[in-house]
Amino acid sequence: MGNGTKLAEAFLWHCKEGGSDGQGRILQRFPEKDWEDNPFPQGIELFCQPSGWQLVPERLPPSYFVAVLTDINSERHYCACFTFWEEVDSTQSLHSEVDEDDDSGSAQPEQLFAPRSLVLVSRLDHSEVFRNCLGLIYTVHIDGVNVPLETLIGNLLTCLIPIAGGSQRTITLGAGDRQVIQTPISDSLPVSSCSVAVLFRQLGIINVLYLFCAALTEHKILFLSSSYQRLSDACRALLAIMFPLKYSFTYVPILPGKLLEVLSTPTPFIIGVNSFFRSETQELLDVVIADLDGGTVTIPECVHISLLPDPLLHQTQTALSMVLDPELEVADHAFPPASTQPSTLKIQDKEIRAVFLLLFAHLFRGYRWCLHIIRIHPEPVIRFHKAAFLGKRALSEDDFLMKVLDGMAFAGFVSERGPPYRPIDLFDELVGNEVERIRLEEGDNHKMMNHVKELAEQLFKNENPYPAVAMHKVQRPKESSHLQSRHTSFPHLDEVTVQLFIDHAAAKQKTAPPIVKAEMKRMVPSGPPLGDAVDRNGSVLANSARRLEVVRNCITYIFENKMLEAKKLMPAVLRALKGRAARLCLTQELNLHVLQNRAVLDDQQFDYVVRMMNCTLQDCSHMDEHGIAAALLPLVTAFCRKLGAGITQFAYSCVQEHMVWTNMQFWEAMFYSDVQNHIRALYLESTSIGEGHEREHGALEIASEQRRLWPTLSKDKQQELVQKEESTVFSQAIHYANRMSYLLLPLDTSKNRLLRGSALGDVESVSNSYVTNSIAGSMAESYDTESGFEDAESSDVANSVVRFINRFVDKVCNESGVTNEHLKALHAMIPDIVQMHIETLDAVHRESKRLPPIQKPKLLRPTLLLGEELMMEGMRVHLMPDGREETSGALGGPPLLPAEGAIFLTTYRLIFKGTPIDPLVGEQVVTRSFPVASLIKEKKISVNLPMDQFIQEGLQLRSSTFQLMKIAFDEEVASDLAELFRKHMHKLRYPQHVHGTFAFTVGQSAKMAVEQKGKDKNPSLKTLSKNLVKSAKKTIGRQYVTRKKYTPPTWEQRSSLQSEMDEDEISVSEEVDQTSLTLSSTIKSSDRQTMSSVVERACCRDYQRLGLGTLSNSLTRSKNEPFRISTVNRMYTVCRSYPGLLIVPQSIPDSTIQRISRCYRQSRFPVVCWRSSRTKAVLLRSGGLHGKGVVGFFKSPNAPSSSQADSTSLEQEKYLQAVVSSMPSYSDTGARNTLSGFTSAHMSNSTDKLRQPKIGALMKQVMGSREDVPGTFSRGGKWGSIRGTGRLSTYNADVGNRLSGKESPQANGGPSETHFLRPQRAYLYIIGDKSQLKGAKQDSFQQWEVVPIEVFDVRQVKASFKKLMKACMPSSVVVDPDTTFYRCLQESEWMCLLHKVLQVSVLVVELLDSGSSIMVSLEDGWDITTQVVSLVQLLSDPYYRTFDGFRLLVEKEWLSFGHRFSHRGAQTLASQNSGFTPVFLQFLDCVHQIHLQFPMEFEFSQYYLKFLAYHYVSNRFRTFLLDSDYERIELGVMYEEKGEKKSQQVKSVWDYIDRLNKKTPIFFNFMFAPEDGEVLKPYSYISNLKVWDFYTEETLSEGPSYDWELVQGKQEQTEEGDRPDTAAPTSQRRIVWPCYDRRSKVVPDAITKLLQELQGLEMELGQVSEKWKDTWDKIKATQRSESKLESRVSEPLMHRICHIYLHQRFMVGSAINLSLDSEGSSSSAPTGGMSGRPSTSTLYSQFQSTESENRSFEGILYKKGALLKPWKQRWFVLDKTKHQLRYYETRQDKECKGVIDLAEVESVVPGTPTIGAPKNIDEKAFFDLKTTKRVYNFCAQDSGNAQLWMDNVQSCLSDA
Repeated sequence: MGNGTKLAEAFLWHCKEGGSDGQGRILQRFPEKDWEDNPFPQGIELFCQPSGWQLVPERLPPSYFVAVLTDINSERHYCACFTFWEEVDSTQSLHSEVDEDDDSGSAQPEQLFAPRSLVLVSRLDHSEVFRNCLGLIYTVHIDGVNVPLETLIGNLLTCLIPIAGGSQRTITLGAGDRQVIQTPISDSLPVSSCSVAVLFRQLGIINVLYLFCAALTEHKILFLSSSYQRLSDACRALLAIMFPLKYSFTYVPILPGKLLEVLSTPTPFIIGVNSFFRSETQELLDVVIADLDGGTVTIPECVHISLLPDPLLHQTQTALSMVLDPELEVADHAFPPASTQPSTLKIQDKEIRAVFLLLFAHLFRGYRWCLHIIRIHPEPVIRFHKAAFLGKRALSEDDFLMKVLDGMAFAGFVSERGPPYRPIDLFDELVGNEVERIRLEEGDNHKMMNHVKELAEQLFKNENPYPAVAMHKVQRPKESSHLQSRHTSFPHLDEVTVQLFIDHAAAKQKTAPPIVKAEMKRMVPSGPPLGDAVDRNGSVLANSARRLEVVRNCITYIFENKMLEAKKLMPAVLRALKGRAARLCLTQELNLHVLQNRAVLDDQQFDYVVRMMNCTLQDCSHMDEHGIAAALLPLVTAFCRKLGAGITQFAYSCVQEHMVWTNMQFWEAMFYSDVQNHIRALYLESTSIGEGHEREHGALEIASEQRRLWPTLSKDKQQELVQKEESTVFSQAIHYANRMSYLLLPLDTSKNRLLRGSALGDVESVSNSYVTNSIAGSMAESYDTESGFEDAESSDVANSVVRFINRFVDKVCNESGVTNEHLKALHAMIPDIVQMHIETLDAVHRESKRLPPIQKPKLLRPTLLLGEELMMEGMRVHLMPDGREETSGALGGPPLLPAEGAIFLTTYRLIFKGTPIDPLVGEQVVTRSFPVASLIKEKKISVNLPMDQFIQEGLQLRSSTFQLMKIAFDEEVASDLAELFRKHMHKLRYPQHVHGTFAFTVGQSAKMAVEQKGKDKNPSLKTLSKNLVKSAKKTIGRQYVTRKKYTPPTWEQRSSLQSEMDEDEISVSEEVDQTSLTLSSTIKSSDRQTMSSVVERACCRDYQRLGLGTLSNSLTRSKNEPFRISTVNRMYTVCRSYPGLLIVPQSIPDSTIQRISRCYRQSRFPVVCWRSSRTKAVLLRSGGLHGKGVVGFFKSPNAPSSSQADSTSLEQEKYLQAVVSSMPSYSDTGARNTLSGFTSAHMSNSTDKLRQPKIGALMKQVMGSREDVPGTFSRGGKWGSIRGTGRLSTYNADVGNRLSGKESPQANGGPSETHFLRPQRAYLYIIGDKSQLKGAKQDSFQQWEVVPIEVFDVRQVKASFKKLMKACMPSSVVVDPDTTFYRCLQESEWMCLLHKVLQVSVLVVELLDSGSSIMVSLEDGWDITTQVVSLVQLLSDPYYRTFDGFRLLVEKEWLSFGHRFSHRGAQTLASQNSGFTPVFLQFLDCVHQIHLQFPMEFEFSQYYLKFLAYHYVSNRFRTFLLDSDYERIELGVMYEEKGEKKSQQVKSVWDYIDRLNKKTPIFFNFMFAPEDGEVLKPYSYISNLKVWDFYTEETLSEGPSYDWELVQGKQEQTEEGDRPDTAAPTSQRRIVWPCYDRRSKVVPDAITKLLQELQGLEMELGQVSEKWKDTWDKIKATQRSESKLESRVSEPLMHRICHIYLHQRFMVGSAINLSLDSEGSSSSAPTGGMSGRPSTSTLYSQFQSTESENRSFEGILYKKGALLKPWKQRWFVLDKTKHQLRYYETRQDKECKGVIDLAEVESVVPGTPTIGAPKNIDEKAFFDLKTTKRVYNFCAQDSGNAQLWMDNVQSCLSDA
């Protein structure tokens, strides 16, 4: 048809011929037959009257609109409809000119008008021209112009118009008319005239933008208007602003009412509907409705329209408002410029389109760089790489752009604009050449408006290429001619005439020469490449350069094999790889290390590289973050490691986890980009090899050049090129089939990912903990889960992979035109490729299972105690962080946990030892341990390891030493092994019998069977009890006090010993002489020792010290002693839980005691445990009273009572009366008149007057009377106050008042003097449990009074402790503000319990101090009673605040008086259910609180208390095992026989502390400076109490420091380890981590530090270092004398003291510099090594100036040889310096025969002569030296000499 298109394809006219269905009919159409190139559109009659055909009662003006129909080839046809109305007579309508029946005419009005439509169908959209043409035809008809209508129509149908090219054509229809048609210059740009501007005026900016985005993101859009023309214009406008995208879905600007059901189609559409049908559109739920008349856009709730990305949206809005409303900018100006009118509508229309054009140029800039050209010949095949485009534009997250790129419109855009050689339009130029300009204009609105105006000009020019011509001449009908009363109807036209016109025109066209207009094809410009455009606002992080540096360094380290360095950098690298730049950098760096497509690594290198690859891939979205996975793809097939002979494992087998490999689009994009590269290479080689700059050409440029040349090539050449390209694509397809099988087939093909979702147990450690699963399963379409056979499964993996690859190959090969034969060949090849790969993988899998899993640190072995044995070898676990912040790095510093290591179960402890996972602290060792016996809660947990992707099973273990272990078992630990571990742990934690605890099993084999109880122990008990008294009396008579001089005290001195004993412990030792042997000859020697040990027990020593009673020689009691030691319980028959010897009043016979004891719980009758030396008041303890005892105890006057109860209560009264009588204040008066008793001298002492009110107040607090002292208790709750819940009986308040000496409460709580001496003041107060004493009446004549208080029971202690544990060791990080540490601490109520105990204790102390005796009678008398009684003694008596005294206190009150340690500590299986109740810990905490308030009153340090708190649950020592003395004797553990120390093992915690205390001042409190006889009265309010740091401290470097040998051993090792480094200058600074280091060790206090330095100096000088205690005592003595001499201090005290002291000890002439400054001597730092120093022996030799200097004492001794050897005479030398006893043959002999190291000597005691001893020598000349290894027997010349030797050795020992 040449280059023109028919202006009109068809002309037809319709009328409504009365059909009842409202359907029109075509009356005539021209041409009558369809054109061969263009079929006639069907259903056109519907569109002529979209609202339906109907008759109207009055004539309407003619109307005109253009409807659009789309044919099957998606060509648009424009139907211009001109409708006018013709009158129809009622008669006429019945006989129409067409032979059709009409049945619609019964009751019609007079005159009806029917519509007639003239329709012109065209492929061109020249709306105005059509209007003119149809109007002309109508005018000719109506005005009766003398021109045949056939001529007009014939001309109209034969008029040819060029489609585009900017030509101008004048047409005439032959009725004297003339029209000029201008064609647009560019065919591709839409023509909009003013429609866009009108649309914006109708709807506004935001609404149109919503519609625009909805159309682009494929939503359904419906326009409503009452005007048809407006509907078409609006639709046209929306399409115009979408340019360069073309709308490819349903597009119906005017939808006939008959077809409304089209609106419910599922596909997107743009449709216009008359507002007449608005109601029908209401139920559309997913359609965006734009009402053009109302100016609204309605978006349903279920529709989400993605808007433009943000900066663009804002810029577009701004630009549009500047176009539509230019006045807005200057609206506020004082002098607005005159000309700010918006442009004319036509220009404004183009300006708006220019804004959208710029918007698209911005959105799609650089799109050409993401086109993959996969074929050039015969036709270009082009694919768009969406992922790369989004990635490089950094818009991967952008919803709008994603949807646009996925849409159909964009697909059309790519196929239309993809080809590199074609005509170009305005958009191509914008994207190709103006990107830079657009970027610069972004911020500048005026520059942007200039650009918009330029573009608008071009668009306008495109539509109107010629200046407007006034050549239009078209007749219009005369005004109102259509209203004339009668018209002739539109005539029937003559078809033949019209056809002639058409044929004539066709013939003419054939003869006419074809007009050839050269198409302007050229290469399409690509614009700047994308990379540069990404970070326009410098959004690359500032530190990215540093990150890239880290990545590069790490890779360099890996390939240089510096693994430790790499390990340190690894976490930083993994963090950096979250950023894109670092990932790209990684791929580039790794690329550098690939040589000839292969890089063989060793295991660890391989592992690190794989970890980095996995990290890089794990954040890749399914879209492949713009080519990271693509860049890694060649690398995963390059890096490998050798597993065995001929077996290589490639990296791809370890990076299969990632979803990107299962994404078909990823593989397609990869394939296409590779194909493009190969095809580019193909043409590059063929075109130009010589020219260097040609290399730069991109694939599109080459393709464009090739397309230009294509027509000029010969057929053969063309064929050859097509073949070459095809085979290139084919070879790539084979390559990709291989690659895909690599990444999709799992290493272990027998396991399929779908099958093994749950099986975590059998995970292999592939490439060190990277478990790779098949991804294939996830693609299996037909997946047969039923197949139960191995091969079926593995073949299933293979099948699904084969299917996936087949799908891929089909798709890409069809798209890129691979021939069918090739495709078949590929399909045949793929299963073989997969099968082959599976076979190689099997071998790799087999080998990789054998690989030792590297990367796991080697397990560190813990150091064990002597006798501690491993129960289970270490199991690899991770120690996870719990809720304590210090370890997790939350408080700063790298996190120490999680740590990787092993957990060890020994007979004594649970130990974790390992290293932190964080490489920055990877060289530190983390140890966490606790005694198995202290485990109180164990539960299974599942832990999510940060390193791995899956959950591990683990355990959470809590210990009562305040330790929590959360461990996750490594995957290599089988679950049954973990179960076995738990069983062993339980067996150790709860042994069958106390014999199974570590204290007993130590040193025996760990697999020890629990012993049977063995023979009956009772016989020995009987003998024991018979002889207890006799032997005890004998022995106690012959004690002597172990001091420097041995002078046994006489009986007379006994009473005066008390003051002396207050300061020094009396150690009772045996001196067995003949008389005692004869007296107790009936007792076996072992029993005899046991007997004397009973007397030596703590109780007796203490009773003697307190003057409470002795076992006197004669059996008659000395009457002047008020108390006696009773042996009534020697058989433990009266009370099992009391000791054998008890203090009772002198006057009470044993028989009475047995009767009284029945009234008390557990038969724990009242016994005296302490007496005040000042007031002689006594402290008694007992169990609570039984119910029946209470009534009898306080006889109610009128209650009848049986005689038995009577006698018991009388005896009780007697007992209490006897206690009262014992008090001097009472016996002085000699009568029961208490009034006179109270006037005794010491009672009216002024100090007591001052004390009085305090007691009253205290008593009230404790009893909780109504008049509570305000502000005593800081919080409510049951135990916050001791106040009762029930009402107190009246007399209770009375007691409180009497105590405080007042009847009515006074404001200050102090009594007036008159009320002070009340006659009712009691001599004895009984502290009892309120609940038991309810309703008891007080006898006013008794001298005692009951103070009922409320106490907590042990269940509360248990519950409180549990909560305290959770507060101090939360299992997970606290996020809830209700569970913070202090909140949980408060809820645990632990502090309230401490407050309660302290408060009662202080009350008792006050009462005792004021001269009243106290009996504490609470619960069973072994928990709270023990706490109170012990605290009272500690507060009242300074002796108990020393080492010896505290030991004595615990032994007496806790051990002898039967606190149930085993039961409360749940130490055995039997007591497991009773749970852990730390009553003793509570007592220690109270002591700690007192220690804090009175730091100078205690000889021992806080560490001493922590040490006891740890070891009382650790079961390392036997001290705190079992529940009473009775049980200990029964098991034979009460008295370890003296000779039994064959092992190093110390069985008593006290002995251990003594030994340690000799070596180190750790237990000593340097602030100890007691005031004589000070009674302590601490504050007990909760606000005064502090949380004990024992509960919260943590030392991860070495574990708990309470097993001293372990800690010491560690210290020495580290010192040795430090030695090699001493060459380098070491900094004096050290990092001290709060939870890692032990503060006291790293930062010791000044005194400890100086003592350490002193020791170091002594070692250097070769002196025997003196014991620290002696040094300390001397220094204190020096200090005292110094301070007397001079009042001012000239140099720092300690330094001065040390100088003085050193000068005293070492002669000043010494050449060694004694400067103590740390700069002066490096070795003075505690960690400093001895590297550059001479060895100790050389130091010694410097000083051996004279013999005498080193021989402190020498002489001749006989020494008994070893077994069966005779006695020999030797010359012995005692050397204090070297701390040795050496012996020689003779005095002159220089060669030493033997050495006894004094450090090993335990004691030196008088001995007895044995066989073969020298004759005629006094028996007293023999003495024995006992070392840890053996006993040496010596004999001196006479007894004096022996005494001298013993004294000298003894002094040496005490010095050490």
